[in-house]
Amino acid sequence: MGRDVEYTVDGQRYVGYLAEPAGTGARPGVLICHEGPGLTDHPRRRADRLAEEFGYVAFALDYWGDGQPLPADQVGARLGAFITDPSLARPRALAGLDQLLASDRVDPQRVAAMGYCFGGSMAIDLARGGAPIVAAIGFHSGLAHPHAADGRLTAKLLVMIGVLDPIIPPAQRAAFEAEMNAAGIDWQMVLYSGAAHSFTNRNADRDGYRFHEPSDRRSWRAMADFLAEVFA
Repeated sequence: MGRDVEYTVDGQRYVGYLAEPAGTGARPGVLICHEGPGLTDHPRRRADRLAEEFGYVAFALDYWGDGQPLPADQVGARLGAFITDPSLARPRALAGLDQLLASDRVDPQRVAAMGYCFGGSMAIDLARGGAPIVAAIGFHSGLAHPHAADGRLTAKLLVMIGVLDPIIPPAQRAAFEAEMNAAGIDWQMVLYSGAAHSFTNRNADRDGYRFHEPSDRRSWRAMADFLAEVFA
């Protein structure tokens, strides 16, 4: 169903994955931001599911380039720079959003961003920056940000976190709750017992990072209900 889409950012080649539903007419659009290692089959399959199950147009962006995962020994340093300064990643997120909006099947008034791990942080940062999206969703996403939410953040937020996640401890969840409440944001946080980091990824299998089928299934349903509400 889907197809690769090449695009450039500051002269560098990126390759994302676009999935469009059958039929004609404008449909809601969803931008998907991948996990730290890079664009893999995981976000591509999610794009296909969004198109097949819900009739959404989905674009899985590429934020490292060439549509390929990074070597494992480079991921930490590259992600660390993005986490310290989200403005470094934002142009790549906006470029992916532009690719989604370029589809004539997308209703630009009904667009959301979602992501996994750092990709979830990237989706939320798009909302923080006032990107033209109505919602942002984070699956096992980092919640900390160097700048407090301001008036640019108007999108609705859904974050889904495993209670055993060592990357997102209770103190970070509490700080996010306080920040969103202070900003007056419409937000939701769902916690999953027994789930660690990367609970949606079947290939996650190391300390603190592990697939958890019940949480994967439940978080997908929570996302579906949330998008049905914001796109209504």
